[in-house]
Amino acid sequence: MVGPRDQGAAQQLRAAALTHFRQFAAIDWSGAKGRRHKGIAVALCHAGTQAPELVSAPNGVWSRQAVLDWLVARADVPLLVGIDCSFAAPFVARGAHLPGETETQTARDLWAYVDRHSDDDDLGAASFLEARRGRHFYLGAADGQKRDFLHWRACEMVGGHSTKPTTVYDAIGAAQVAKASFAGMRMLHHLAERMAVWPFDPVPAHGAVLVEIYTAIAARAAGMPRGRSKMRDATSLDTALAAIGSAPHIPLSRYDDHSTDAILAAAWLRANATRASLWHPPGLTEQVRQSEGWTFGVT
Repeated sequence: MVGPRDQGAAQQLRAAALTHFRQFAAIDWSGAKGRRHKGIAVALCHAGTQAPELVSAPNGVWSRQAVLDWLVARADVPLLVGIDCSFAAPFVARGAHLPGETETQTARDLWAYVDRHSDDDDLGAASFLEARRGRHFYLGAADGQKRDFLHWRACEMVGGHSTKPTTVYDAIGAAQVAKASFAGMRMLHHLAERMAVWPFDPVPAHGAVLVEIYTAIAARAAGMPRGRSKMRDATSLDTALAAIGSAPHIPLSRYDDHSTDAILAAAWLRANATRASLWHPPGLTEQVRQSEGWTFGVT
């Protein structure tokens, strides 16, 4: 039996876990084919108010493998890092990640399954989706009615589906997150046991933690209206940073959505890392935690 003293110690440990972070990073991710991806950006900041800065990519352009290597090298750093992709497919609503195909019960099982059935370059997963189009994934009108593929995770249904623009089963269009998410699952499989991944792992009192983020949440927190959250110049980025307590950024050579999203998201993570409610959202049951995961910032 756990006594009051034990419960108090556990609460103190949890509180310490939320305050040990001294560095904060955000990764704008990509599911594109190939070995180098201009759609990937990594931004990093330290405790305080100085604006995040972009992390230079090896050889000038990030690969997914290089991001994995960057994370592994920082596993012991007091770093909170968010990546903009879904960490799992829906499970709770239909009792399976890919009904009729998978017997996976946990997100970790799904990561291994996706990795085992994907041979794309650089931890990609486009072939995984293409091989299952019309059965699990919608890639165009030839696959049937798009509405038949619209299934969501528990965290994506909060607020009347307002937390995500689409489902991981929808793999067409500029707003789709499917390809990036399944590529992310391959990366997570290779990262497993080397870095804590929330909410599947508890938040440790030391070392790095990786969380799933949705960059539009940072944009909303900065007061940017839905549908107009892209920052393509210095003024709009600094305005958004100021709204969440960050100093102005160091000017960039080029202002693109990937870079500015990562910079703002890293600053938002720093500003919200100690909010206990974000680590313990009401809908995060044990089944949801292990089978689907959760987007940090969704309550």
